[in-house]
Amino acid sequence: MENILHIKGNVKFTITLDPGVWIFDDRKVDLDTYFSSNTEKEDELSAYTKSISAHWDREIREGAVFPPTLKTEKKFEKEKIINGSFGIPFKHFLKNAEPKEDASMCIIETEYNTLEVPLQEAYTFIIGFSKNGKPLKEDGPVCVYFGDGSNVNEPITHVRGFTIK
Repeated sequence: MENILHIKGNVKFTITLDPGVWIFDDRKVDLDTYFSSNTEKEDELSAYTKSISAHWDREIREGAVFPPTLKTEKKFEKEKIINGSFGIPFKHFLKNAEPKEDASMCIIETEYNTLEVPLQEAYTFIIGFSKNGKPLKEDGPVCVYFGDGSNVNEPITHVRGFTIK
């Protein structure tokens, strides 16, 4: 139970977070590449349209190319999970908690202290839950990375919960 976190306070719903199951979540991001990529943030529809257009153009020029087998894809995915470092965007959980209209701050509660940040900045957090294929047991259960990557080398560790006020 020490790995369970909560989003509580000035929210419509108190949310319980279990980092142990996030490895199976499709919303997870690879922390090894997430902050180092200098790609622009696009909305999903635009990215999907560009992807389909490129695929269509390639098929017209080169003909259909059959994708790798499902067995091969699963092998590479398994290796990535075993060795990867992952995080998950905090915004999904924060939206589900539904902060009340007068909420303006997010307090990150750690084992040693608390850190207060504006609520809008909390929507950009990436919550790290895995490093080199292992859960964060020593300085976890999660760590917090700011969305701009400014603390990528020194994330907020020993996080115990989040309070919205």
